[in-house]
Amino acid sequence: MSEIRRERRVLGRYLLADAIAAGGMATIHLGRLLGPVGFARTVAIKRLHPQFAKDPEFVAAFLDEARLAARIHHPNVAQTLDVVATDGELFLVMEYVSGESLSQLLKRLRKRDSTMPSSIASAVVTNALYGLHAAHEAKSEDGEPLRIVHRDVSPHNILVGVDGAARVVDFGIAKAAKRSKETEVGRIKGKIAYMSPEQVKSQPLDRRSDVFSAGIVLWETLTGRRLFEDTDPFLVMSQVLEAPLSPPSRLVPGISPELDAVVMRALARDREARFQTAREMAIAIEHALPPALGRQVGDWVEATVGDELERRGQALERLQREEGSESGSVAPAESEATADYQHSVVAELAPPVREPPTEVTTPMRVEPVPAPKRATFNALVGIAAGVVLFTLLVVAAITTRGGDEAPAVAAPSPTAPSAPPPVEPNASAEPTAVAPPPSIEPTPPKPAPSSKPVVRPSKPPKIDCNPPYWVDAEGIKHYKKDCKLR
Repeated sequence: MSEIRRERRVLGRYLLADAIAAGGMATIHLGRLLGPVGFARTVAIKRLHPQFAKDPEFVAAFLDEARLAARIHHPNVAQTLDVVATDGELFLVMEYVSGESLSQLLKRLRKRDSTMPSSIASAVVTNALYGLHAAHEAKSEDGEPLRIVHRDVSPHNILVGVDGAARVVDFGIAKAAKRSKETEVGRIKGKIAYMSPEQVKSQPLDRRSDVFSAGIVLWETLTGRRLFEDTDPFLVMSQVLEAPLSPPSRLVPGISPELDAVVMRALARDREARFQTAREMAIAIEHALPPALGRQVGDWVEATVGDELERRGQALERLQREEGSESGSVAPAESEATADYQHSVVAELAPPVREPPTEVTTPMRVEPVPAPKRATFNALVGIAAGVVLFTLLVVAAITTRGGDEAPAVAAPSPTAPSAPPPVEPNASAEPTAVAPPPSIEPTPPKPAPSSKPVVRPSKPPKIDCNPPYWVDAEGIKHYKKDCKLR
């Protein structure tokens, strides 16, 4: 339990736990995806070493790995799920494969002075080749071929699962036709002992370079030995370019001439003489040596590294128990971090989404104004009638006094379309200027067309609080300003 607590760290919607593998650029951790209503999923989280997270070149390679891997959809390629950037660090979230790398499996076999069954080797390498072929055939969102070259095909980057499937991982130095960060001219990247001759020479690469690397992996998987090995990297480069190559049967009796031929063709230093695609090589292996069933591969993995798998399983069980026992403390951290996570995803993976304007009721202004309620209408009619009645009474009072100002009053009348013209007063003008008061008692008169319209107080636009929030393109809820108090 203490080990889990020591490693525990919340990264947005993910929980970082034990480190299960380490390399020169990154560390692989157990992790958990923490979803709503108790949903959770085990993941693997690749954590770029902090010193590299500050290097633009390494960061670009890390992000390119995520972009390229996300374009490859195949059961023999480990799925990339997410990228998280937080506190100056970068994390790549991938599917968790219960199994072990081919390099660790071969290391276990060397310690036991044993070799991998040939049918298991056939299954593992053909799986990896089909995954590589999927990468080579990957296309962009526009349908353009990406022309990906992995450039680091090695036992370290092939995971063999207890489900019987082998998966290609780590596209960190993969080369694509339109990769964001181009490799410097003349700079070699990758493991020299698994490079093709053209890669050692820093020549342009294509998919056939990965075929040569896969040939090295097949040779070592069948023999249990290293093909090119020396403490001096320059001597290793010389071996890749010039050392005589022996067929596997020279070291392991029982390997058929057909399988020897497949291996040696893959290792041809002239790329034109190799298999032209990874798929072509996989089919040739299957014909020369039928691969083991997935069930048999999974059983062999458990028998070979069962103790390590048990250790990881126990760590995962402790992590799951901790989630259940501390659900009260985990949930708030998750909910708070989830919103932060939405802003922590590295911007290069997706264009920034512009937030909607603060005034969310603007669309309401272009809609037809709803008709006033009947009670409001009746109240307004009553007010208008009262104003007219008051005006008529004032005019009648002035007229009764017989003052000379009567003709100057332009009092509205329900029977007169307009006020009388300013002429000399006479007896006939009075009856038309003022209507008899009794005529307005039965029914309230309507204002004359020329009268000034009654100014109605404008009502603020109605706030639509159903629902009381809006959701942006990243799935984050933003509550409307005037709806929070309701």
